[in-house]
Amino acid sequence: MTANRLHPAVPPNERDRPLRLAVLISGSGSNLQALIDASQRGDAPFEVGLVISNRADALGLERAARAGIPTQTLSHRGFETRAGYDAALAELLSEAAPGLIALAGFMRILTPGFVEHWQGRMLNIHPSLLPSYRGLHTHQRVLAAGDPVHGATVHFVTAELDGGPAILQARVPVLADDDPDRLAARVLKQEHHIYPLATRWFAEGRLALSSDGRTQLDGKPLDSPVIITADTA
Repeated sequence: MTANRLHPAVPPNERDRPLRLAVLISGSGSNLQALIDASQRGDAPFEVGLVISNRADALGLERAARAGIPTQTLSHRGFETRAGYDAALAELLSEAAPGLIALAGFMRILTPGFVEHWQGRMLNIHPSLLPSYRGLHTHQRVLAAGDPVHGATVHFVTAELDGGPAILQARVPVLADDDPDRLAARVLKQEHHIYPLATRWFAEGRLALSSDGRTQLDGKPLDSPVIITADTA
């Protein structure tokens, strides 16, 4: 890896141990489940050490509990400001000392100070081919625009909403009879593949964010994300 990255993906003296992953969720946690499943394979270089939700009714908390993973619920409703919530969230994370944070359907806009602290150590997955269709309702917007291709993107988190450097994308064709639910299901299947893959790259020390804000993979800058093209299944 190059010497100018912002944070080492994995310190050299820790590469023989699984990377500790904290996952932030708000809902069903299907991407969390994909990360849990990947972490339980014999050659996995990472483990899910903590799951935090801002909603006590999030199904993802049950998924984590079934896997024996510690969970925390930190509701945003008791905080007057985003900064106050993020300070409490940062305290929970600091106690857990994860090597990487994965946002998996965490429906909170994080403050710049929080993001800066974890810069280069926080990933997100978004259901569109970024930089297109940032924000919500991506499947409906793709269909309304008549796009022939849709997909998902794993990216480093920055203070810009869905604007961090892209790492990996999965692309799926948009079919003539697609509706938002059918299209979403096919995209989600690919999310479950690419999120654990990008996490593995980080845990193996292959992936990092450089000081100039560029994605580095195997010591080389990525001018564009790695692309995986799926069939119609």
